[in-house]
Amino acid sequence: MSHPIGFGNKLTQAMSPLTTTTPAWMIAVRAARAKKAVDLKVLDLRGIASFTDYFVICTGTNPRQIQAITDEIREQLAQLGETPLGTEGYDTAQWVLIDFGDFLVHIFSPEARQYYDLERLWRHAKLVDLPEEEELPPTP
Repeated sequence: MSHPIGFGNKLTQAMSPLTTTTPAWMIAVRAARAKKAVDLKVLDLRGIASFTDYFVICTGTNPRQIQAITDEIREQLAQLGETPLGTEGYDTAQWVLIDFGDFLVHIFSPEARQYYDLERLWRHAKLVDLPEEEELPPTP
């Protein structure tokens, strides 16, 4: 059976038993939006990277917001039984990386986002079309 982007085999395994239609990375997108993350993008790395399937990339405007975005993503996914393999950069809050295995979440300050420019480094990745907020599936 063919699935749209975000519903591949690895992510199906990473999804909570509570939801069969919402991939875990989409829960991270919803959580980041809830804390007003800006310039949110998802890169599909399947076929070009062996270490993960997706990057969720967003920007917070200040260290407190970056930490709040991080906390919200971790809390919403924890409610679904998803715990990160690791989190880096939380204390300095310039670039926070949350590793969920099948997807990585990058939360940047504006300066760090511009400097590291992951979208350019991974320009061969497919950009996932994200639904508008009102089109997102409800939280289970």
